Amino acid sequence: MRILSKYLLKQHLVPFIFALSALTAFQLLNQIARRLGDLVGKGLPGTVIVEVFALSIPFIVTTTLSMAVLMAVLYAVNRLTADRELVAIRAGGISLGRLMVPLVTAATMVAAVGFLFSDQVLPRSNHRLRTLLTDISRTKPTFSLKEQVVNEVQRNRFFLRAARINQATFALRDVTIYDLADQERKRIIYADSGYMGLSVNQEVLYLTLYDGTTHEISRTDAKTFQQVEFRRNVIRVQGVGNMFSRTEDDDYKGDREMGVCEMENIIRGARREAVIAGRRARTARDNGVRALVGLAPVQPDTAVALQDFSPYCRALQSFAGFLLPAELRAQERRRPPSPPDTGILNRFNEPARRAFTTGRVERPHIADVLSLRDRSRSARVRAANYQVELHKKYAIAAACIVFVLIGVPAAIQFAAGGIGFVIGTSLVVYTVYYIGLIAGETLANRLIIPAFWAMWTPNVLFTVVGLFGLWRLRRATSAILLPDRLPRWLRRAPRAEPVEAA
Repeated sequence: MRILSKYLLKQHLVPFIFALSALTAFQLLNQIARRLGDLVGKGLPGTVIVEVFALSIPFIVTTTLSMAVLMAVLYAVNRLTADRELVAIRAGGISLGRLMVPLVTAATMVAAVGFLFSDQVLPRSNHRLRTLLTDISRTKPTFSLKEQVVNEVQRNRFFLRAARINQATFALRDVTIYDLADQERKRIIYADSGYMGLSVNQEVLYLTLYDGTTHEISRTDAKTFQQVEFRRNVIRVQGVGNMFSRTEDDDYKGDREMGVCEMENIIRGARREAVIAGRRARTARDNGVRALVGLAPVQPDTAVALQDFSPYCRALQSFAGFLLPAELRAQERRRPPSPPDTGILNRFNEPARRAFTTGRVERPHIADVLSLRDRSRSARVRAANYQVELHKKYAIAAACIVFVLIGVPAAIQFAAGGIGFVIGTSLVVYTVYYIGLIAGETLANRLIIPAFWAMWTPNVLFTVVGLFGLWRLRRATSAILLPDRLPRWLRRAPRAEPVEAA
């Protein structure tokens, strides 16, 4: 059985590597076709452009890994079935379930590697890619302005439109400039032609315009209007940098730029905020009723028991604590809180005195209750968004195992499908799977369904389909050795024997 397991895994290895490489290359070429035009026009170094596409590879690999597993299983098992190798294996007394053990084991290892990759490598690459694209967007494409389009030269301050732009000589024809830098007035400049150029330090733009007019409109007085004609006008625009500058430190991270433990920490805080805001909203509502009957207000309970971290995060923290030295922390002496100054309380009336001592106003308004409810909902939505990304990492990694369960019975029952069957089935399964993920993510972000079921429902459904297919094969004893016990729609019509002439 050990030799047979090695043989089966060897038959899956080459299709898996080929499928993963082909799918990754195809997705990377799609990214290059979409972004290359915008990156080249900014005058960026070649290394920066290469870095943008290199940082896109981890995300592509995360999405194509499970599909490569499905294609490898379909191709290998389909070929083994068509070559009647499974007939010999089953004839030797090896059951289909025993054949599934090495495949599921290998898929589990691939899922574990994929999960660690999506948790440790992917967030860092996404963070670096987002920072790099932000730095690129700040680079002003001064000499790559588009014709017949209002180009933003300075953000929300200076705009330029030209009917014709000569990229070789930087000559302009039929120029319109919108200058909104002045807070008291705005200028619109029309010119027949002109030239543009940058200073030596690439930070100042010079526009030399010919034969035009300048319209100045006051922002405060709509009746004030001034028109000036000119033969030659030189406009100097500062702060227009065409040099790429890289951001060194960027502490902000989105949900796709965090690992599992970071997202669990944010989810814990968001849940705590949602619970406390909900309790305060209910307490404020009850205190309003209690005030009507003359009862004293009550304080909300802010004690919330936080959920512990997952075993994976606890193990990761223990491993990091074993490798990294512990940080030294200085012990601070805690001073007892000083009693409040009661001398100032004599200046207040009784409601103000109670508000000063307790820190709360005893007469809540309906707006306060609604504000606290909105705050609680916002915290629950934020927790749901991070929960979706958290479960997505686990669900996509587990899809490697699920696709093995659904790929083996499909490849055995359609042995004559060939490479077209492999590609078609992979596309259909993967499309349905990701449509389920996208739909579930949308519903979970709106708090319609829990984040767990939003991400794990496609896995559960495909697992049920795969186990049902394996059960049908086992019920038929052998789909290869006993084809007469297959369903009618899978049976092949028997060939008619030729009749010999007498």
